Amino acid sequence: MPETSPAIPKIDTRQRIELTEGVEIWLPIAGPTVRAMAYLIDFLIRWGILIVVAIVIGLSSTMLGENVAQGLILLFMFWWTWFFYVFYEVGKRGASPGKRAMGLRVVQTSGAPLTWSQAIVRNFLRFVDALPVGYAFGLVACLSGNSFQRLGDLAAGTCVIYTGTEPPADGPMPLNLEPLAPTAALERSEQLALVSYLERAGLWSDARREELANHVPTLTRQTGREGVNRLLRMGWWIRNSS
Repeated sequence: MPETSPAIPKIDTRQRIELTEGVEIWLPIAGPTVRAMAYLIDFLIRWGILIVVAIVIGLSSTMLGENVAQGLILLFMFWWTWFFYVFYEVGKRGASPGKRAMGLRVVQTSGAPLTWSQAIVRNFLRFVDALPVGYAFGLVACLSGNSFQRLGDLAAGTCVIYTGTEPPADGPMPLNLEPLAPTAALERSEQLALVSYLERAGLWSDARREELANHVPTLTRQTGREGVNRLLRMGWWIRNSS
């Protein structure tokens, strides 16, 4: 009798999107953890520049007048807070400094660059996502779907993806695989994960295939190419048995 295996980790966060033209694309969706790291980088940059500008304007207060200096600081703070992300994320730029450092990009759910209206809606709803504290609403929204969209993303029709993280494939996958029955009992979701691995392995490099295969040692029982081959054969067996 096969023994029940632990849950198979999610292969990756690629989401298949079907466009109105009938074309299918894959978007490598970024999760909340890496997005939080990007936000922290942006936070430090925004406040660092804000402090520098405030100091410069403050030193000029004797010439400008105290009221004018305070007004300029408040005006810059408003503009810098609300339009920082809009400026960087609209169009082909698609990423704030923090997102760029983490290899992320904001796009429409169709994969196209953001328009001005989408960038404004997405970022002006940040104050809602941040409620009641620590982006709680935004985090709940992210974890409620496979596309990890916060409320601003849902309203604007946008998502955050990885850019340039997948190396080119080393070649097509062999089609003459000998089916291999899984060595452990699998739930339906786990079976679908193996079929997905089979169908998409041709898009990845050998190193990427091996990296993913190493996440399920209870099934592969081997590492390297042999482990990849066993997963592919199991996926082929499940696909033919469905």
